[in-house]
Amino acid sequence: MQLPSKRIELLERQIAQLKQQWPKHSVPAAMLLQLEALEEELEEARRQLANDISEQQSR
Repeated sequence: MQLPSKRIELLERQIAQLKQQWPKHSVPAAMLLQLEALEEELEEARRQLANDISEQQSR
C-alpha cells in the first residue's frame, strides 16, 4: 500500500487529467462517476494522512 501522501499526489494528478479531458458540454455519466470516485478516494487519503499525523504527534 502507498503512503497516504503519495496516494494523495497520485489521486490529484488523476483528477487533473480527467478534468483536462472534460468536454465543455454534455459530460458523460461515466466521467462524472469516475470523478466522484476519485474525489472520495482523495478525501479518504487526506483523512488517513491527518490521522497518521495526529497519532505521531500524540506519541
